[in-house]
Amino acid sequence: MRTKSRKKNRINVITLGCSKNVYDSEVLMGQLKASGKDVVHEEEGNIVVINTCGFIDNAKEESVNTILDFVDRKSRGEVDQVFVSGCLSERYKPDLQKEIPDVDQYFGTTELPSLLKALGADYKHELIGERVTTTPKNYAYFKIAEGCDRPCSFCAIPLMRGGHKSTPIEHLVIEAEKLAAKGVKELILIAQDLTYYGLDLYKKRRLADLLKELAKVEGIEWIRMHYAFPTGFPVDVLDVMNEEPKVCNYLDIPLQHISTPVLKSMRRGTTFEKTNALLDRFRESVPQMSIRTTLIVGYPGETEEDFEILKQWVKDQRFERMGCFTYSHEENTHAYNLEDDVPAEVKQERANEIMEIQSQISWELNQQKIGQQFKVMIDRKRGNHFVGRTEFDSPDVDNEVLIDAGHHYCSVGEFINVEIVDAEDFDLYAVPVA
Repeated sequence: MRTKSRKKNRINVITLGCSKNVYDSEVLMGQLKASGKDVVHEEEGNIVVINTCGFIDNAKEESVNTILDFVDRKSRGEVDQVFVSGCLSERYKPDLQKEIPDVDQYFGTTELPSLLKALGADYKHELIGERVTTTPKNYAYFKIAEGCDRPCSFCAIPLMRGGHKSTPIEHLVIEAEKLAAKGVKELILIAQDLTYYGLDLYKKRRLADLLKELAKVEGIEWIRMHYAFPTGFPVDVLDVMNEEPKVCNYLDIPLQHISTPVLKSMRRGTTFEKTNALLDRFRESVPQMSIRTTLIVGYPGETEEDFEILKQWVKDQRFERMGCFTYSHEENTHAYNLEDDVPAEVKQERANEIMEIQSQISWELNQQKIGQQFKVMIDRKRGNHFVGRTEFDSPDVDNEVLIDAGHHYCSVGEFINVEIVDAEDFDLYAVPVA
């Protein structure tokens, strides 16, 4: 059947999952463009590449449904070819090939050269930092390492991404310079584990050294850290955060739980006491730091007592930012050998309770910002508002600063100073100030 799409030989890249997948799609698109290919991101095209997520049940379901949707479009002649890459494909390739055979080819997370070849392109080793960014022009995700060496019992990432591999500092500086030349002002550092950065290449943790080098790049004004593992956190990073104005007073550090028995079963390498000592050090060293964390409820064996300890800890710590997930029982993980004994409805009730507590904390902290002035980056215009962020907020997951577009004009992609005039749980309302 002839394809109904008029966009012939256009490659449409679909990205599912986390910011690491966004980065991988951007690298793929950069390689395709370097080979002269017509490539778009989530637009119309007769060749489709779906970059999948295989982390937890909901993400896997979304990935499978997206594959089935495009296979159906292929059967109707609306697209010519469908390729699947990413974490789901890495983890379940034999099953997918059997269950959804109408996909043209499946590729894992380390098979970029093979995927490019299937798309009629060559893998160009010399393309350091050449990618097509899909985020707003002012910020970019910046992957500094791939894979993970941590033994967390609940996590399938090492199955899909392999062991930790740091990218050399000099390569990352080149990539940052190229992004800055394109107008990127904020680098959001990502990896499966920022804390481990450098140990494999340099035999010591060198995240602080990397931050110093990136701060030298002209045009980069904010450097933000995501996904730092608590165990072994390099505390010299706190000195850089204090000394270097470009490094945002912000840290994303997924703590997952606080009850020591649960942490032990999760194989997190820490305890209630050690976690709190680390958080105390953060707040003493960088009092203005905004801490984002994520928690898991409903882990196998999590008792009511464990959950009450977690709730009280959330109330005591008053995290600036927090997300909460229900435990997903993932095959081939260490925790899969445990009985998934917390009912689904109890998991959801616990997650809801945690987020209700956090919503109140966030509202109270935001009320304190009314009357204060902040430097804000304007990301986009949405409806009747310009949408911006302070240095204490990351895109998509944190507070947004809303400015009435009917009364004020803001340049998207630029910094402005604002005064907060009102606040809700997760939104701040502001007016520009000179």
